[in-house]
Amino acid sequence: MKVIECPRDAMQGIKSFVPTIEKIDYLNRILKVGFDTIDFGSFVSPKAIPQMKDTEAVLKGLDLSETNSKLLTIIANERGAQEACGLEEIAYLGFPLSLSETFQQKNTNKTIDEALVAVAHIQDLALQHNKVLVVYLSMGFGNPYGEAYSAEIVVDFIQKLELLDISIISLSDTVGVATAEGILSLFSEVIPVYPRIEFGAHLHSKPEDSVSKIEAVVASGCQRIDGAILGFGGCPMAKDDLVGNLATETIIDTISDQVNIDYLLFSQAQEAAKDLFNQYT
Repeated sequence: MKVIECPRDAMQGIKSFVPTIEKIDYLNRILKVGFDTIDFGSFVSPKAIPQMKDTEAVLKGLDLSETNSKLLTIIANERGAQEACGLEEIAYLGFPLSLSETFQQKNTNKTIDEALVAVAHIQDLALQHNKVLVVYLSMGFGNPYGEAYSAEIVVDFIQKLELLDISIISLSDTVGVATAEGILSLFSEVIPVYPRIEFGAHLHSKPEDSVSKIEAVVASGCQRIDGAILGFGGCPMAKDDLVGNLATETIIDTISDQVNIDYLLFSQAQEAAKDLFNQYT
């Protein structure tokens, strides 16, 4: 199981700007822990996500000399992809594609059809620059906007992405509507059918529901899971009442036999997270 730590998702909804130097210090602590990938920033309009306007400056301050963790950044259009592709330290570009027409417009100011065209162009850019495009299928476990949702709709999106040779798809529960049964059912349906695709889970959840959801992810054969230390964060584009990320602590406790991290350095990162979020939230 690849554990993806998401400080970007944890910080992006904080209204008070976290100074660049403090982001750098926090991320450098996380880089030492041993996570597979760090979702560290985004190249999107600062009007949309002002907290991430310093991503390139943050990147320059990171110490990557003694880490095996790979860096992922979120992009929402070709301009952002071009910026990220020019930075060799970044391994993954993450694009949010939604099953909801409403949310796609809110999140990237595109229709779903326009977003799929963007995915195709960004995939070309990624391949040209030796990057891997990760597509997040938001509203992957249910649609809170009253639009149609079914497993068949999810499969239709996956088929379109497979035609573009997308190799990593993360099914995302942007507002915390997924159930353990739904997670197990959906992943168990798609994973055997698309062996060339690495599937991930990006779940937002209330703490009391987290363990059952994580267990469902593991039981389904999913290969990667996203979390954020202390469960901070949520998508500011989705709702006023943010549902937090899966707490990385809960992920580690639940699947400790599948995780290889430095627990002392992880505990130090937890303390840094408490200090950071207590100060700015």
